[in-house]
Amino acid sequence: MKNWMQKNKLFFIGAFTGAIGGFLYWNYVGCLTGNCAITANPIRSTIYGTVVGSLFLSFFNKSSKKQVHND
Repeated sequence: MKNWMQKNKLFFIGAFTGAIGGFLYWNYVGCLTGNCAITANPIRSTIYGTVVGSLFLSFFNKSSKKQVHND
């Protein structure tokens, strides 16, 4: 379990920072009319930030696949 957590550390860091960013975006920018699909609700904005943050930082994980050399 600990090894799995270390391999996916960037994923969890991205999810955490994305959630905070999504909530702060809703809090400070948000949607004045209430018609915005994502930013009108703090739950949706936080979930969206979590997904975007985790996907963004998971791209920087090093691949553990073995490379095949074609000679």
